[in-house]
Amino acid sequence: MLRLPAVSGRFYPSDPAELTALVRQYTQVDQNAAPAHVKACLVPHAGYVYSGPVAGAVYARVILPKKILILGVRHYPHGEKAAILSNGAWRTPLGDAPIDEPLAEALRAACPLLREDSVAHETEHSLEVQIPFVQILQPGFTFVPVALGTARFEDLVAVGDAIGRVIASSGEETLLLTTSDLNHYESDAVSRVKDHKAIDQILALDARGLYDTCRNEAISMCGLGPTVAMLTALKTMGGARAELVRYATSGDVSGDYSTVVGYAGMLFS
Repeated sequence: MLRLPAVSGRFYPSDPAELTALVRQYTQVDQNAAPAHVKACLVPHAGYVYSGPVAGAVYARVILPKKILILGVRHYPHGEKAAILSNGAWRTPLGDAPIDEPLAEALRAACPLLREDSVAHETEHSLEVQIPFVQILQPGFTFVPVALGTARFEDLVAVGDAIGRVIASSGEETLLLTTSDLNHYESDAVSRVKDHKAIDQILALDARGLYDTCRNEAISMCGLGPTVAMLTALKTMGGARAELVRYATSGDVSGDYSTVVGYAGMLFS
């Protein structure tokens, strides 16, 4: 199937030249560290004006491989709770990004919880906004889209374990590109405290700790599920070293600190 863009012209520019220039701007940041191969990364997924600089700081640090598994959120209550697409392509203003069918089939075989479902992906923005970054930085890539709406810890662990086993046994470098925003719609001061409680658990690579912290502290991290699955996959893949690349809130752009969304960009090598 051909998945058409759902948020082009709203979350990011619909004009190819403008979109390319914006991605180049966000990824040409002043970094002391050279780009490197990593196992996974965590990037936000709001409109580019808000989260683009944080996402760009991460992409600037990553040597993107040809194969990418994008693990995102199912924000809307439509479709399967663990949804995968195994064939076709996703269109953006920059062209069509093909789905990696062998990788998708291997993942479906390893994880029965994943269901083929276009409905969950049809209007979902968390995965879509990553694709222009990758199209510009690694032309010719293939990817697998997975959207998680489930909040059951055991299900998230099952998905993450399957992802880790498939990537570890594939024999090819595959990036686990995970996307989440952090706390939503509280003051900047409150959000920063809550966000760093979640970030501390992610830096510790503690999937259970992150899940419990977000639940116990009422941290409205929309990509809690994907991040728990990612941390589980990393454990299955043999561990990792976590690094916080950049943190910001929407208030840093809007100037409105009364109600913000938090954004973290992280690497796992």
